[in-house]
Amino acid sequence: MTEAILRIDCMAFGGAGLGRVEGKACFVPFTAPGDLVRIRVAVAKPSYLEGELAELLEPSPLRVTPPCPVFGTCGGCTWQHLGYDAQCDAKSAIFGETLWRFGRIRPEVIAPVVPAPEPYGYRARVQFKIRWSGGRLHIGFYRRGSHYVVDVPGRCAICHPTLNQVLAEIRPVLARFPEPDRIPQVDAAVGDDGAALIIVHYIGADRRKATEYLAAVRSDLPSVAGLHLQYGRKETIEKIWGIDALGYRIPDGFLPEVPETLLQFMRGGFSQVNYRQNLELIRGVGRLARVEKGMRVLDLYCGNGNFSLPLARQGAEVVGVEEYGPSLDDARRNALNNGITSVEFIRADAGEGVSRLRQRGDSFTVVVLDPPRTGAKEAVGHIASLAPDRIVYVSCDPTTLARDLGLLGKSGYQVVESFPVDMFPQTYHIESVTLLRKTG
Repeated sequence: MTEAILRIDCMAFGGAGLGRVEGKACFVPFTAPGDLVRIRVAVAKPSYLEGELAELLEPSPLRVTPPCPVFGTCGGCTWQHLGYDAQCDAKSAIFGETLWRFGRIRPEVIAPVVPAPEPYGYRARVQFKIRWSGGRLHIGFYRRGSHYVVDVPGRCAICHPTLNQVLAEIRPVLARFPEPDRIPQVDAAVGDDGAALIIVHYIGADRRKATEYLAAVRSDLPSVAGLHLQYGRKETIEKIWGIDALGYRIPDGFLPEVPETLLQFMRGGFSQVNYRQNLELIRGVGRLARVEKGMRVLDLYCGNGNFSLPLARQGAEVVGVEEYGPSLDDARRNALNNGITSVEFIRADAGEGVSRLRQRGDSFTVVVLDPPRTGAKEAVGHIASLAPDRIVYVSCDPTTLARDLGLLGKSGYQVVESFPVDMFPQTYHIESVTLLRKTG
């Protein structure tokens, strides 16, 4: 079988539309529920097929015109062809189905997705990939499934307006660089005040010459508040000019009785890419943690204090655990700058950190965790050994979340509420917040 005609039934995790060919599941990228399509079979496995869209025979009413001219080629977005309401419906369905399939989490405890107020122009942190070919600079993102750079024509639809301005300004600067083929990437980020910081990755041999050139182009980059050079791992980042850190604010009164809180992260540090939706994560964690004055809270994978410090301001006594040293430095600095004293930060991975706290005899009413995409499998047993009353799990991957919820269920914890948050509109990625209570 090389071609087939099928109707797309729904969207699947991974971004493709799902239909059936002779009863076998078939995944087809860039399709929408309701589409009738002719496809070329690209991959045939015993249990499923992967197809390439050859012809759209009957378009779904859920389809819209993508605003980006390179959508479908650029690997940055997968769902610009879907109306935003349809995207949210798909994410709610995918999230619920994934949690049931891999964790047996009942659908009645899962709420609909929290939609983003800004489906476009939201991304505050990005890595622009760079290729020099045929005497021309290409700057943009990798083509889907490859390391070929797709040039962004003018602006990226999901990037913050300031980052699109940075993109326009950096093009001629990089084109004039003495070794244009020695810059493979530029990291760009913007704070919620509009200040932008960039890190230029350099793989050439003359760092002094590169530094001198970048130091001389400050006036050509009016939208950039700070420029840094990286010539190896993150530890090699050095400032050329301007600011070292960016920040975002939790508004005054956003959480009950919590004054405005400014959280910063240094160059190369981690932050959520969508500040508006990050506030929804913070709101959700605060609500589910149900902090009371003096309550002991453990925050694993705490980063720059994104959850630790708002919880401390609500009255909790917080211990934050983070393995990455620079993020922990950010957290300590943020606590100091905001006058927060009821927090302690420990550098360790999650499992080691919990073991050390148990040896100290510490106990906690609530454990908050926000692990990377791989989840917290290695830490789940350690968390359960603390026997907290509540666990609030922030996840960026429904599959590893479901796995970990299943493991916590075996340790006596039951999911009582879970809701996805659309942190990444125009893509299939799903962030979420889940509350577990100890049973018995």
